[in-house]
Amino acid sequence: MARDINTKKLKKNAFRYSKVRGETASRIRIPGGVINAKSMARIAEVAEEFGNGTIFLTNRQGVEIPGIRLEDMPAVNKAIQAIIDDSGVNQEERDKGYPASGTRNVVACPGSRLCPFGCYDTTALARKMDKMIFPNNLHVKIAFTGCSNDCGKVRMDDFGIIGMTEPQYDPNRCVGCEQCVKFCKIRSVGALSLVNGKVVRDTEKCIGCGVCVAYCPTRAWTRSRDHYFRIVIMGRTGKKNPRLAEDFVKWADEESVFRMIRNCYAYVEEYIDPGAYEGKEHIGYIVDRTGFDEFVKWVMKDVELNDKAEVASRVYWGGKHYDRSNNLM
Repeated sequence: MARDINTKKLKKNAFRYSKVRGETASRIRIPGGVINAKSMARIAEVAEEFGNGTIFLTNRQGVEIPGIRLEDMPAVNKAIQAIIDDSGVNQEERDKGYPASGTRNVVACPGSRLCPFGCYDTTALARKMDKMIFPNNLHVKIAFTGCSNDCGKVRMDDFGIIGMTEPQYDPNRCVGCEQCVKFCKIRSVGALSLVNGKVVRDTEKCIGCGVCVAYCPTRAWTRSRDHYFRIVIMGRTGKKNPRLAEDFVKWADEESVFRMIRNCYAYVEEYIDPGAYEGKEHIGYIVDRTGFDEFVKWVMKDVELNDKAEVASRVYWGGKHYDRSNNLM
């Protein structure tokens, strides 16, 4: 049976190729990491009915159901249709499962829905992003995190979107208690100081984390109505040269974030190595090959940044470069 299975079709349909002969695992996509209890219960039912009774929670906030017989794939696709409907994932045909395996599940930390430090609704933006980019077979990883604590570990992705806020200060509500100054120093970058009984913010030093807002007892500090984002790019794991993403744009607006990522897909389509295995090539390798300037030309096409935004004129990555010589001294 296993020799008759088209493994490329299997993986494109979001089933994992298994080391166990005759078996596979269904990958359930959960954009933004939030799923309702009804859908989670349905996943458990599918695992009991078609799998081996276990569920694997992936690092990208997806769910895998292992132990599925290859011949049961069509039945599993029908069984997970309600889950796909609830998650709002784009689909080409009902009851046919997921239409692509590339463009990995969009990850998000809990954001402002739960966390007092979250600068925006990460789940909402992650779902919006998933609608824009999926289905797609390119190997792209995107993650959202609510603030610079980076609980979403976005610096390991091709695009990491870090929430920022421009703290708004009302001196009439400030009592000079220095709570904001204290906690900005302890939990952030020390951008605040007390001058003549009032707090002064160093705008060059401030990273827009919102710690001052969270710890002010009188609400002298509040979040800006406009949401801003720090975009970090080309983080990756892998064998060749793993590295963390570096800052590209800060104080970006939402529309610019989405347009840049949309443009990046066009860039990859243009320059991806035609010999890349199943279309999987980290974008960072493409940037290394074409040069950073060419990447910027494509990604910034028709992007109109707000006046506050700052763009890195040059991005340098470190990473792990393996020493191939035999001389260890």
